[in-house]
Amino acid sequence: MSITREQILDTLRRIEDPASKKDIVSADIVRALTIDGGEVRFVLEVAASQGAAMEPTRLAAVEAVEKLPGVTKVSALVTAHSEKQPPNLGTGAKPAAPAGPAPIPGVKKIIAVASGKGGVGKSTVSSNLAVALAAEGKKVGLLDADVYGPSQPRMLGVTGHPASPDGKTILPLRNHGVTLMSMGLMMKENEAVVWRGPMLMGALQQMLNQVQWGELDVLIIDLPPGTGDVQITMAQKAEIEGAIVVSTPQDVALLDARKALDMFRKTNTKVLGMVENMSTHVCSNCGHEEHIFGHGGAKAEAEKLGLPFLGEVPLDIDIRLASDAGAPVVVAKPDSPQAQAFRDIARKLIDQGIV
Repeated sequence: MSITREQILDTLRRIEDPASKKDIVSADIVRALTIDGGEVRFVLEVAASQGAAMEPTRLAAVEAVEKLPGVTKVSALVTAHSEKQPPNLGTGAKPAAPAGPAPIPGVKKIIAVASGKGGVGKSTVSSNLAVALAAEGKKVGLLDADVYGPSQPRMLGVTGHPASPDGKTILPLRNHGVTLMSMGLMMKENEAVVWRGPMLMGALQQMLNQVQWGELDVLIIDLPPGTGDVQITMAQKAEIEGAIVVSTPQDVALLDARKALDMFRKTNTKVLGMVENMSTHVCSNCGHEEHIFGHGGAKAEAEKLGLPFLGEVPLDIDIRLASDAGAPVVVAKPDSPQAQAFRDIARKLIDQGIV
């Protein structure tokens, strides 16, 4: 017997929200309700001051849904977002200072991979860099922080859903020597994440701090493009070793890359270097090399700003095919020039003592 969304919501309407005294559905705190066969997952979004008090409510909701015919497993998380500080109304009292960056237990280094705009191959660089570092003997984790457009599960060939033995701790999945956590593992592949900013920030903090990452030499964070909430939250909440900025060579991409570099400057995040993706294309038939998007723009920008230039990655169909197939080119064709480009970047990070 298949369970329906409305049946679950009807059941959750019997659970009271202790803050509003309404049921949790009417109180509008039930989010990201998904049904996958007999597995049901949802999130309770509340204010930070209510987070601890919501545990009995979460347990009651899980217990109620588990009793429904056709339900085999229920996972529910509480996402507590920060409340806005009240203005200083002349009382002289200062608002509480926000918590600063904190380390993640077991994680030695955190590296963010960013871009000023979408479509420059940032996620491709992230996944291949992760498996390249793993191939060099490092213990590597990858956090897909592009919540609205998660792509790392497909690129790393990871399927299934992370387990949560106690409803709080999240157990990540693993493939190609890389430990992975992504919102794409929590949702159906074609399901959109329709969340407001506070819930997005809460989910990111959960993926940072409630995932059982284990002992890692480095955690790579694949940031979404741009300079918005996710980037600011990561800079404020995680002790980041530094950021790598990915750009293609053409002027329009470099224009946005400069904005990403400026963002890291304003958030006091060290820039570890730049990577030029889609740097050159070599015809597989005749061997002619062509610079479709120009060439050397990212390297020149890095030199201009006094930043390390980490390397060039070619525009090649094998990189795209490998990522679509769930095995990054470093794994699929480890001896190819394309794989070597990523291995060279990984070795530079190791040689410089960054990882």
